[in-house]
This record gives sequence, structure tokens and C-alpha cells, in this order.
Amino acid sequence: MPHVTPPPVADWRTYGRLLPYLRPYLRPLFFVLLVSLASTGLNLAQPYISKLMIDNALLKRDMGALIEIAGLLIAVTIAGFALNMLASYRYIALSAAMLFDIRVALLRHLQSLSPRFYGGFRLGDLMSRMNSDVSDVQRATADTLLSVLSNILFLAGSVLLMLWLNWRLFLVGTVLIPACVGVFLHYQRKLVALTREMRQRGADLGSLLVDTVMGMRVVVSLGAEQHEVERFRARNGAFISSMLRMQLASFMAGALPGTLLTVSTSAVILYGGWQIIDGRMTIGTLVAFMAYHMRLFAPLQALMGLSSGLASARVSLARIFELFDTPAEVAERPNAMPIGPVRQGIVFESVSMRYDRKPVLVDVDLAIAPGSFCAILGPSGVGKSTMADLLVRYLDPTAGRILIDGEDLRDIRLADLRREVILVDQSPYLFNDSIAANIAFAMPGADARAIDEAARAAGLGELIARLPEGLATRAGERGLALSVGERQRVALARALLRKPSVLILDEPTSALDSDTETLVAHGLREVLPDATIIVITHKPAMAQVADSVITLDQGRATMRRAPVGASA
Repeated sequence: MPHVTPPPVADWRTYGRLLPYLRPYLRPLFFVLLVSLASTGLNLAQPYISKLMIDNALLKRDMGALIEIAGLLIAVTIAGFALNMLASYRYIALSAAMLFDIRVALLRHLQSLSPRFYGGFRLGDLMSRMNSDVSDVQRATADTLLSVLSNILFLAGSVLLMLWLNWRLFLVGTVLIPACVGVFLHYQRKLVALTREMRQRGADLGSLLVDTVMGMRVVVSLGAEQHEVERFRARNGAFISSMLRMQLASFMAGALPGTLLTVSTSAVILYGGWQIIDGRMTIGTLVAFMAYHMRLFAPLQALMGLSSGLASARVSLARIFELFDTPAEVAERPNAMPIGPVRQGIVFESVSMRYDRKPVLVDVDLAIAPGSFCAILGPSGVGKSTMADLLVRYLDPTAGRILIDGEDLRDIRLADLRREVILVDQSPYLFNDSIAANIAFAMPGADARAIDEAARAAGLGELIARLPEGLATRAGERGLALSVGERQRVALARALLRKPSVLILDEPTSALDSDTETLVAHGLREVLPDATIIVITHKPAMAQVADSVITLDQGRATMRRAPVGASA
């Protein structure tokens, strides 16, 4: 079971971990900030222009001043709208680019994790984090964070202008603000916890759906349809319950402060009206103050309303960075050296491997000659597949070292190692594409003739001849349009096309009949005459053509050489 770090606390410090992804965009973000600041300034000017319109034009019956002020108000409104649109457009583009960088970094990190991580981490949970959580962060960065910035700027400007217009009225209008903030903070803490719970329940639901769909044959064959429906009902009920409680907390976070703010507005109207009646304030001043006061509440309410989005984004970020914090079991050294085709063979020097303190390989010492055909035999669970994983550095040995051409695998560039040493798994994965595209996966320049030759060398000739579309036939989702044996041969053809200098086959013919197995065994040597071929198998046909046989028993390895002339 891979080590996964405990989930980090989803507090405001979580946003600090975005800084490395933010740095490349600091200059354009600064431009967005300046544009947003200018837009906020123009929006703040509108209520004051309304004050001038009332006091200097309407009350003085000055038509010329009215026309000038009205024109100014229109110009300021249009300019503010244009600047706000520019800031929003640029910010969304920048946030999308930044989130793309996060997705790529996450994908590259996941590519560095060993197969043990994927064996122990729920697929539904992993997809939820890569898709839903990253999308949630993108929505927050594209909408919420820009809204927070503009609302904070507008809030600060409104406070300053209200103080300048009438500081006593400002005190009356803001006396309940601390209570609003206190209610806001209380429900925000609840929202963080409830959002985290809802995300977890959603991941549970997604994992169940993935398991049910992938195991549909088992469900149907055992008549377990209603059982799965009930399991789905239970997990869906837990998800809905969490979602409703979060929605209730989100509603209370907005409704209670909103009620307090309405009381505050009434107090402003009463006190301001009394000052006008008493002759100590103009009507224009109260109208402007009320406009700022209403706009003061708008950003406050917006900030409170955004608490759900911010809480959700913080939880999503914490879940994403939990994956980033999962350490890779294998890392390339800074000064790793390149290698070419393997010509001097492979050596195991006192190699030991443990899983959770359980020994799998114990002091393995052996040498595999270059260009040889080597078979690894032994019952299930003795470490055969572990040896294969060590050779391609999915794992590093607990003790000892493995040498290729005299160099420790840990000193070799991973890209070079995995170009020259290719592993074909017992249960290969095929993409929902044509057979030819699966064989030539990640080789866009592969020649059609070379693909066909690799397919025939892997024993696919009869299948290709039988299919109306030949190599253009689609393999289906996860290759399920093909049989198990056909999928194994497609994966073998994929490896043969790359012409590695070391080819490792983990039970490559477990689903093949003896005749096809023999054909594949001889075809390997014809296609890769100089390669070192290592076959993990329990079937005699593949072992009989081997130059050497390694037998594993209780984690220890013994090697015997085939008599001269015995190999095919």
C-alpha cells in the first residue's frame, strides 16, 4: 500500500501553495490589478457625480450643469464597464493558463508514482481530484478571486468616501458590521468542514460507480443488481445529506448578515433624514452617502456569498496538493547519465526487496548475459513481477543494486532506461482506438509496414486477416472488444515496434494456446535478434526455448544455463 500523506488543513495558507504557479504570470496579473483599480475608481465616482447632479444642477435649476454632469456620468459608466470587461477577460485567460500548468504538473507527478500507488488509491477518488477539484479551483480563480479583489478595492474606496462625506453617519451605518463579520466567520468555518465532507462523499460515490461499471459482468452473473442499487442508494444518500447541510450553512452565512445590514440601512435613513430636516446635510450628500452605503453592503454581501466558493476551492486545493505531497518512490538523480542499447548484460548484486517489512527478494545475485533469452520461473507471489518492476525502475531495491552495462540503474536517465528496457505487463492496457494506433502508441511517425510486421511477429496475423477492417479495427474501451490473448499480443506488438535492447515479458502468453505460444517465442528472436529477452512465465513452451532459467523460491533466486544447442 503506497504511502499517502494525511490531508493538509484547508486554511488560507493553502492558497500560498499556488505561488510557484503564480510567479510566471505576476507581470500580466499586475496589469489586471491596475485595470481593476481604475475600473473601481470610476465606479466609485458615480455616486459622487449623482451628488453634484442633485446639489449643483437640479436644486439650482441649472440646465447646462445638468447636461454636463449627465454626460460625465454616462462617460464614466461606459469607461468603467469597458475597463471591468478588460480586467475580467485577461484574468480568466491568465487563470486558465495557470490552472493548465497545475494540471500538467499534477499529471507529471502522477506519472512518477509507482504502480503500488495506483494499486492502493481508489480510481474514483483520483479522478475526482484531477477533474472536479481542479475544475473547482479554476472556477474559483476565474470568478471568485477576481470578485474578491474588486470587492475589497470597492469596499475600501466606499469607506473612505463615506468618512469624507459625513463621519457621524458612517459610524451609524457601520455599527453592526462587526456582528456581520462574526457571523460570516462562524459559518465560513462550518462551510470548510462541510465542503471537505461533501467532497469525500462525492469521491465515495464516484468510486462505487467505477467499481460497479468495471465489474458489471460479475454483478449481472451473480444477480446482484439490486444489491448494487442499494449500495448506490446508501452512498448517494450520504452525499445528498452532506450537500444539503452545506447549502443550509451557505444560506445562513448570507441571510443572517444580510438581515443585520438591512437594520443598518434603516438606521442610516433615519439619522440622515433627521440631519436634512435639521439643515445640517444636503439632499445630494444623503443620496451619495446612501449610494456608497448600499455599495458598501454589496461587496460585503458578495464577500460573504463567496465564502462557499472560497471554502470549496480551499478544500479542493488541499485535496490536489495531497496528491502532490505523495512522494515518488523513484526519482531521477540530477546528474543521471544517458545510455544507449544494452550490450553488456544485466547484473543483480545482493538485491533485496521488502513490502511493508515483508521480504519479497532476498540477496539475489545473478547475471543475465547480453542477447540471451532468459526465463524466470516460480509460483505466484515469490517476486517475479517485482524483479521486472525493478528492472524498469518502477521501484528501487531495499538493498543491493542492479547494473546494466556496468552502471547502477539509479545513475541512468529514466527516459533512456525505459527506451531500452521495455516491460509488457500480464494485463496490458489498451486505449479506445484502433489496433494499429495502440501498437504505435506515442509513435506518431511509425511506418504502417513496421506496425504490420510487429503485429505479425506478436502472433496477430490470423486476427488481422479475420477482421474486415484489419489493423484499423477499434480495440474498444480498455481493449475489451478483443479477447485477453489478443490484448496481450497487441501489447507485445507495441513493445516489438520500439525494438528495445531488453524486452521483459510478464506472463505474455498466459491466455494463448501452445501453437500460438511457440510462434510468439520464435517470432521474438526473429524481430529482436540482438536483444536480451526476459520472460516471466509458468508455461514450459517459453521456458524450453530459453538460454537460461531463473527459479525463484521464497525470495531467493537460482539460475541454470541451458545446454549448448538446447535453445531454439
